[in-house]
Amino acid sequence: MPAGEDNQLISVHPSDLKFIIELGKQSFCDLKVVNNTENHVAFKVKTTSPKKYFVRPNTSVLQPGDSCLIRVTLQVQREYPPDMQCKDKFLLQSTIVPPNTDVDDLPADTFNKESSKDIREFKLKVQYISPSAQGNSGDEGSSDSNSTLQQLKEDRDAAVRQTLHLQQELDLLKRRRQRRNDPGFSFKFAAIVGVIGIIVGLVLNLYLSK
Repeated sequence: MPAGEDNQLISVHPSDLKFIIELGKQSFCDLKVVNNTENHVAFKVKTTSPKKYFVRPNTSVLQPGDSCLIRVTLQVQREYPPDMQCKDKFLLQSTIVPPNTDVDDLPADTFNKESSKDIREFKLKVQYISPSAQGNSGDEGSSDSNSTLQQLKEDRDAAVRQTLHLQQELDLLKRRRQRRNDPGFSFKFAAIVGVIGIIVGLVLNLYLSK
């Protein structure tokens, strides 16, 4: 029964177990289980391959509204599974227990489906992920980030060029306005230059005559 059903005593997140397979290394996946009821709920984790996985805690009791983190560790693998496919499965059973029940006090038949107890079940599939697939996903994210950064730099440079261009146009307009406000500027400048020339000429004539 999939995680998150309304008739479940507890919810499990995520709903699948995913392990990154690296030869010679352990891999783990964390599950968060939450008690959705106002009762004390006991749970137990089972797997079709108990020698491959280490589960802690594999059995516990949750108080009303309480939660627990389960770590599932995949033991060291010496070779990659064919096509990275996994047929292993996990089963999480849960049932209501009396208040203040301790995990060590649970009867041996607590999770026995043949008993008259109401036992709910979650089924979880297992997925294996290769390191290369994980790395490619990271590379794609890095590539997208680099492209975004490059685009931002180009936009910034374009904005700087546009600002400089506008500043040049503004300076040109200021110079034109100054010229329009003083139409006699050219005539005055020519007259002054002429007077200076006459004075310089007179000085030279006096000097040569002496």
